Amino acid sequence: MNELIGKRVLLMCAGYFYEGVLVGMTETFVKLQDAAIVYSTGAWSDKNYADIQKFHKDEWYVCTGLIESFGESKND
Repeated sequence: MNELIGKRVLLMCAGYFYEGVLVGMTETFVKLQDAAIVYSTGAWSDKNYADIQKFHKDEWYVCTGLIESFGESKND
């Protein structure tokens, strides 16, 4: 995941999907800036997510134990 630091990522987790710029990480959590929760991705071929909502704070933390998959986000 280190190669994604500084890039906008999508974290697909056990309960929710999180999106934002990956700015830091430890063994127990990752730190996102400009973070949002993705309630509906819509079609993967769509340019943007169908339902994405920003958090009330610019920074958000996600526990690494809940991350099932991850990669660069389609929202630029």
